[in-house]
Amino acid sequence: MGAAAATTTTSLILLLLMFAVLAAGGRTKISRELESNNNGDGLCKQIVETQGYSCEEHRVTTKDGYILSMQRIPTGRSGATTKERPKPPVLLQHGILSDATIWLDMPCDKALGFILADNGFDVWLANVRATAYSSRHTSLSFNDSGTLMAFAAFSRHKVFDMVRSAALLSPIAYMGQLPSPVSRIGAELFLGEAFYWLGIRKIAPEEDRGPPSKLLVDICKQINCSNLVDLTSLSSGPNCCMNSSRSHLNRQQPTSTKNLIHLSQMIRNGNIAMYDYDTEEDNHKHYGQATPPEYDMTMIPTHIPLFLSYGGNDYQSDVNDVHTLIKTLSGHDPDKLVVQYVESYAHLDFVYGENAKQVVYDPVMAFFGSN
Repeated sequence: MGAAAATTTTSLILLLLMFAVLAAGGRTKISRELESNNNGDGLCKQIVETQGYSCEEHRVTTKDGYILSMQRIPTGRSGATTKERPKPPVLLQHGILSDATIWLDMPCDKALGFILADNGFDVWLANVRATAYSSRHTSLSFNDSGTLMAFAAFSRHKVFDMVRSAALLSPIAYMGQLPSPVSRIGAELFLGEAFYWLGIRKIAPEEDRGPPSKLLVDICKQINCSNLVDLTSLSSGPNCCMNSSRSHLNRQQPTSTKNLIHLSQMIRNGNIAMYDYDTEEDNHKHYGQATPPEYDMTMIPTHIPLFLSYGGNDYQSDVNDVHTLIKTLSGHDPDKLVVQYVESYAHLDFVYGENAKQVVYDPVMAFFGSN
């Protein structure tokens, strides 16, 4: 992340927003242009700097060879710096079928990435492997099998030595009661597994002309896909506060077929476990046991401040599934756990809600300030 970030890792604040299958993918006209003109001008130049913010492009190579794109917004639009105290860094992590532009895809006073920068945070934007900004690898291509991103690093103590506090908006953990018909039908029909055995290693909704696209055409014969509001509601829930005049859902980012398989496994099984390789022999090769190990949410350190915000109409982060998660955190220090319930919110309201700043982002920043 560079010297500036390295000096502040002990005070790192990690902000996560978990999006599930087919629920995200916000795009504006400018970000669509970025994907078609990404030969040197990155997200900073095409989106952030045009809004009057300074921005840095970074490349991070993972231990398994993936070259990830990250952007840093070190100051607010005024460019003023705070000398009295170091600016706390925040990492914004998007979810599946999305990328970092989702944090910038609203007017500056309503987009979380810009709001945090304007309120004195050192903002870092992450783009996970397989997205348009993190599609390179030191040796593999999309036709090769890659590893799956850790779904529950917190429970395995992977990052908490660097994290001061964490906010999870519309948290995806347990998925056994997920009501989204789009996600559940796909899981129950084993569609991810079918694509994988057909040799499809990447699901790219905006690029594919093969089986995934043909499937979407068939679905659209039954559903009026021209009505984005109805299609979005089927996936994310009846969003209360999105501005329907904005072209939020024009494009979705690629993801690994294994990501979809993994999520489908957890939907069907109702647990949080590592990827199931389907045979006892293959699971033994990877885990040393016949079945994949489960992620134990009770292993999350009880002293780490957590902020959970969930909605009553969310089809991806279902209320009952979130309640299951909260129960597993019953041993957490009660002074370190803040739970916010927004009855009217569905999944995309947490990013695209016209009132998200007042309803969610202001409480999140207050939480960070008190921890």
